[in-house]
Amino acid sequence: MSASESIIVPSHIADAIAKQANAELPNEACGYLAGTDNRIELRIPMRNVDASPEHFSFDPAEQFAALKTAREAGLSLIGTYHSHPETPARMSEEDIRLAVDTSMYYAIYSVAERKLKVFTVDAAKTVSETRVELLDAAENARR
Repeated sequence: MSASESIIVPSHIADAIAKQANAELPNEACGYLAGTDNRIELRIPMRNVDASPEHFSFDPAEQFAALKTAREAGLSLIGTYHSHPETPARMSEEDIRLAVDTSMYYAIYSVAERKLKVFTVDAAKTVSETRVELLDAAENARR
C-alpha cells in the first residue's frame, strides 16, 4: 500500500474514535484501523497498556487478535489511531519516533480540539498530513 493524499473515513468510525477518546480520559485512547488502500472499513479499539495521558502502547496479544480480526473481515491493518487528551491533533516527537511503518496511516484525535487528523511518516521521518474525507451513512452505503 502506498500512502494516499486522502483517506476515506466513515463518520460512524470517526465518531466512535471520539467517543472512545472521551471515555478513556484522562488517558490516551488507541486502536487499529482496518481497510483497503485509503478506505477505513473497521475500527479495532485497543487497551492502552501504559494507562497514560501522554503515551500509549498495545498489548502484543491484542495486536495479534486485531490482525486476525482484520483478516477475517477480508481487510488489512492500514493504520493506527490514538488520542491527545489536551494537545492538538498533530504528530508529537514521540509519535514520529515510533512511526516505523511507512505504509501505515497514523490518526490522531484531539479531545481538546474535537478534531481528527491523519498523517503518514516516510523513512526520513518526514510527516505529511493526509486529507480526511468523512462519509456519512448514506454516502458510505453508495460506495
